[in-house]
Amino acid sequence: MTITIIGLGLIGGSIALELRKNDKRTQFIGVDKNIENGKKAIEIGLVDTILPLAEAVAKADIIILSVPVNAMCHLVNPILDKIAPNAILLDVGSTKKGICEAVKNHENRANFVACHPLAGTENTGPTAAIYDLFKGKVNIICESEESHNWAIQKVEQLFSEALGMRNAYMNPIEHDRHIAYVSHLSHISSFTLGLTVLEIEKNEKHIFNMASTGFASTVRLAKSSPKMWTPIFEENATNISTALEEYISQLQNFKDLIDAGNFEKVYQLIENANEIRRILDK
Repeated sequence: MTITIIGLGLIGGSIALELRKNDKRTQFIGVDKNIENGKKAIEIGLVDTILPLAEAVAKADIIILSVPVNAMCHLVNPILDKIAPNAILLDVGSTKKGICEAVKNHENRANFVACHPLAGTENTGPTAAIYDLFKGKVNIICESEESHNWAIQKVEQLFSEALGMRNAYMNPIEHDRHIAYVSHLSHISSFTLGLTVLEIEKNEKHIFNMASTGFASTVRLAKSSPKMWTPIFEENATNISTALEEYISQLQNFKDLIDAGNFEKVYQLIENANEIRRILDK
């Protein structure tokens, strides 16, 4: 079997690591517009060779599209134009409505499976790839009814057996709405916290010395790549704007209560927020 990975960063590279770990017979082809990323991916053993897009697609049994979401929407149809009849194309983007709309009229639409493995770190590039990134996490599959049954089965097997994930199913519109709250908003919160601290505290030594583990964990996502996250915000702008309205309202409520000295109500808000523990501890 031959697997082509387009985009040799954290997600694509980590998938390669996991798949190569237990299967020494599969050939891995890489595609990346960054020449240095391609060289590094070969050097550290993520892929066996780097090829141009058209050649890499033509040779592949499975193609994994792992580039920024705005680029995915432009690449998906040219890839489907060249895909072999029994090959599978899957994406790993964190927005789904745009790419599902892009492929809906393509004659090879059924060879495509829209996926979103809910895993990641703040790091980027081939050297960010790590083992066990996906273990125990959830992979969302959208519009499974539009894909060949054999393609869905193969992709389910890849994520569950090879990567150790649990597969779940959503329509792309609902996916993008929910992910705006549980993922995209948390990144904006982290970016905003980082900007706030940098604006208020000009002494870098003070930031370093006084940064608690709570601050470090909260602001960790602020180290994420703007090349990846700006397209995500663009693709999911309407849902993110709605999420931000509610978030800003909650922030304003905290400020108003603190300004008024109503710390009994502040206590209540924190207690209500603690309910998230019950949900996440499931």
